[in-house]
Amino acid sequence: MTASLVDSVRGWLGELSVRTIAVTVVDLALVYYLIYRVLLTIRGTRAAQMVVGIVLVGAGFFVAERLELTTVSWLLDNVINYLIIIVIVVFQQDIRRALGRIGGSAYRWGQPTEDAVVVDEIVGAALQLARGKIGAIIVLEGEAALAELVDDATRLDARLTRQLLVSLFIPSRDNELHDGAVIIGKSRRVEFARALLPLSRAADLGPEFGTRHRAALGITEDTDAVAVVVSEERGEISLCFRSSIARDLDAQTLRRALVGLSGSRTDSTADEAAAAAEIGKAVASLGTPVEAGHSIEDAR
Repeated sequence: MTASLVDSVRGWLGELSVRTIAVTVVDLALVYYLIYRVLLTIRGTRAAQMVVGIVLVGAGFFVAERLELTTVSWLLDNVINYLIIIVIVVFQQDIRRALGRIGGSAYRWGQPTEDAVVVDEIVGAALQLARGKIGAIIVLEGEAALAELVDDATRLDARLTRQLLVSLFIPSRDNELHDGAVIIGKSRRVEFARALLPLSRAADLGPEFGTRHRAALGITEDTDAVAVVVSEERGEISLCFRSSIARDLDAQTLRRALVGLSGSRTDSTADEAAAAAEIGKAVASLGTPVEAGHSIEDAR
């Protein structure tokens, strides 16, 4: 029996041509890549929780069929039949954002220095604000959308420049936008100003962390956003990400960390690991310490 099985396998393999094998490998690779990109897109977003819910519904239907639970099977079967419509309704913003990113990636093809230019503008603004001891929070949006998390923000949709960032935070009776955070969207444009961020839920924060730092930490607890904070009292620059804060950073360290944390996201784990190693010695983690050479994935 074993010999006949081996002969059958050899006969089946012998019928496969080189072209058939190559097409199959390419087909599987494309499916793997598409699934990987979908998971990467929804990582850190509320859509990930919805995907888990859909998987549980599918598992429940399978169990109900096996146990011959007629009513439950009928109910879940109707839910699954309308699953495509449910997915489109629930994930409409995520689908729109994903399609926009695909189009944006094609449009920006051949412009690898865009992120570096954005980082230079942010670092320059942070240094100027720190010298003047002007408080500020600059948030870079990651995969997770921030529009639903910020309260009473003013939409700008303006081109990102150092001069604009500095002017938005200058405290003045006539400047209504200086109080709050500035949100830089995925398009790397200034999307919101005067954004009120959720405060950190951590109970072990020291007295040196005021409302500004707590707000910057809070937005990184629920999303993969990165926040640059300028202290009004001390004139120091801090960087918040993954519920951790790196304090009193110089321009070079801040720039290298931002390049790793806000890059093209094609290899986000490697980028985040490089950024964590860059500022590891300055990080005061609110949970598991992030040390030099350790990936941020290990600190979650």
